[in-house]
Amino acid sequence: MSAKIKLSELVEEIQNTIQDRFEGETFWITAQITDVKKQAGARRCYLKFIEKENNLITTEIRGVFWSTYYNQLEDFEKFTKQSFADGIEITCNVRVKFHPKFGFSLEVLQIDFAYTLGTLEIERQQTLDRLLKENPKTIRLVDGFYRTFNNCLPLPLVIQHIALITAPNSDGQRDFRQELEKNKHGYAFSIREFLTPIQGDTAHQLILQQLLLIEQGKQNFDVVVIVRGGGSQTDFKPFDDYELSRCVAAFPIPVITGIGHDRNTSIVDMMSRQQKTPTKVASLLVDHNVEFENRLLALKDRLFDAVRELIQIAKNDLKEMRRLVKMSSPDTILNKGFAILLLHDKIVTDPKDIKENSPLQAVLKNEIIHSTVTKKTKK
Repeated sequence: MSAKIKLSELVEEIQNTIQDRFEGETFWITAQITDVKKQAGARRCYLKFIEKENNLITTEIRGVFWSTYYNQLEDFEKFTKQSFADGIEITCNVRVKFHPKFGFSLEVLQIDFAYTLGTLEIERQQTLDRLLKENPKTIRLVDGFYRTFNNCLPLPLVIQHIALITAPNSDGQRDFRQELEKNKHGYAFSIREFLTPIQGDTAHQLILQQLLLIEQGKQNFDVVVIVRGGGSQTDFKPFDDYELSRCVAAFPIPVITGIGHDRNTSIVDMMSRQQKTPTKVASLLVDHNVEFENRLLALKDRLFDAVRELIQIAKNDLKEMRRLVKMSSPDTILNKGFAILLLHDKIVTDPKDIKENSPLQAVLKNEIIHSTVTKKTKK
């Protein structure tokens, strides 16, 4: 049996061995991060680096940003426009550290921002390529734009009944409802909310469930609206999911999204009708109804103009008829020197009615001449 030593002595020997082996060396590693705990006030961040195989963790080690290098984390978020959070994969420069109390860890010195951006973009492009390949009937790429069954659906003439997918008590929910309910035209909308978390590892599944629920009662809705506030690129990851994007592309009711700011465009945005913010979605719906009302008003004006024109034509026709009637009146005819022949007190219109020895009356302007027919000859 070897001689006994204290735990501290063994740990010190391990520490010295590691220090001798790794002193002055740094390493570039690529790994997924998890258990991220930021302490912004103290300018520290603790995390774990993991490596998976067949979705099982095969390697795990603690990592840390000390205050000296905490700015790397801040610059990462600023440069990539995404949150430094669980689930992302990064490439970073580290050095090996061993502490007698806290054990083995990797101290992060630098992050390769470009790697993370490239990885996210590659994943997005792979999803888009798969959508095109596996769904040719509902998704096409035309002149650089994605034409889908959904975003080619015509909007209803008037939009009144809205299925709203959003997070409960969120800025997106509030902004959308306020803009819609306080519209200056006084339009009333019926909004049914389908509340669900819209960020996180399972958000895409939860949103998909809400869409399937809406589809069951699709006859009750004019449009589906999906809104949320702005956020980092990682926060928008659920909206790059293949299954969710495919569902939106083939959805039987027009889908309008307002899930980001100007710099954010998700795959779900491409499959639907994209508006950048919840407020802009609400404005689109109001403007759509304003356009319909304006068309109705223009149609009313055209109808009224046509009716006025018909009335004027009728007035002119009536005036002409009155003139003709006046010209054909007995008084007008008699004033011109003509006479009206009466036979048995009836106006003669056909000479055949007059026989020899018939008593006739010739009505002139001021007199009536009574006579008897003695002879008829052909003119």
